[in-house]
Amino acid sequence: MSTITSSRRLAATAVGLSLVTLPVLSACGSSDADAGASGGKKTVTLVTHDSWAVSKNVLADFEKRSGYTVRVLKDGDAGQAVNKAILTKDNPQGDVFFGVDNTLLSRALDNGLFQSYEAKGSAGIADRYRVDGDKHRVTPVDSGDICVNYDKAYFAKHHLAPPRSFDDLVKPAYKDLLVTENASTSSPGLGFLLGTAAQYGDDGWQGYWKKLKANGVKVVDGWEQAYNDEFSGSAGGRKAKGDRPLVVSYASSPPAEVVYADPRPDTAPTGVVDGTCFRQVEYAGLLSNAGNSEGGKALLDFLLTKEFQEDMPLNMFVYPVTGTARVPEEFTEFGPQAKDPHTLAPAKIAADRDQWVTSWTSLVLK
Repeated sequence: MSTITSSRRLAATAVGLSLVTLPVLSACGSSDADAGASGGKKTVTLVTHDSWAVSKNVLADFEKRSGYTVRVLKDGDAGQAVNKAILTKDNPQGDVFFGVDNTLLSRALDNGLFQSYEAKGSAGIADRYRVDGDKHRVTPVDSGDICVNYDKAYFAKHHLAPPRSFDDLVKPAYKDLLVTENASTSSPGLGFLLGTAAQYGDDGWQGYWKKLKANGVKVVDGWEQAYNDEFSGSAGGRKAKGDRPLVVSYASSPPAEVVYADPRPDTAPTGVVDGTCFRQVEYAGLLSNAGNSEGGKALLDFLLTKEFQEDMPLNMFVYPVTGTARVPEEFTEFGPQAKDPHTLAPAKIAADRDQWVTSWTSLVLK
């Protein structure tokens, strides 16, 4: 299967947000031997996707407390980063990997990408996010919902009620209105496909996609193109004169539209079709053969601290997985998590993901 884009739920890019990130470094690993290059401090390297973001003061607090300097190696989109990490697992580029989600987790685990470590604070993680039993090869860090978003102004102007479910999307009233991402090249595109598989089962999802294709669904390579260029409801879409009022994005996209708009609106210009949401969970792990395993463990502990968990929502537009972390009111008001999202067991995704994508490609793109 082709790589998965990391343009997942970062709706912030749709409104021109310049996220605070660390410098991208081309280091090929880290260990205590790196100390001389970092002013006498030990160095720990985080390998991640391009969407990683954290507030400078939050990271500085960790560095001060732990004595480690954090180096960040951004390695492309999420799928690229996972695949490269697997290929280099015997001589890893860093110590910790952040950004493998539940759609690709089995590939990472089956290839022995991570070693066991139970991060401090793991007891506070909600049970629904745990997938690895007592092996503790990965640590849940955040979650989000892949959902169809809609342009409120379009539906008001056309006196048309927004869709509420997958079934609605194939109705004639919504013909030629939806744009989605390629399931073989995009994480939200894959999540949307998995959502339909969860809804209609092995015997029904292909028939659903035939109807969706007949109803004029448009498929583009990735999230940025879909949301910024094709969707009529985003800040980027308005500039690009997108003409599709329905797009596969995230439940966190509406609060991003509010938080980073200038001037800031009282209500979100976009909404979420709750009946189409698929739950995405993102994990981090201590890489096998990490050069600085002790620093890696400290970094994993940091990802579960209340400080980091509460910093994530308005940086990466995801939800924390620990019960003590507060969620910004912008999220609860404009982008609450789906009450009953579609999910699939990790074993089911592992067994059928590649087959689903291959069938989807033949059915939809040819």
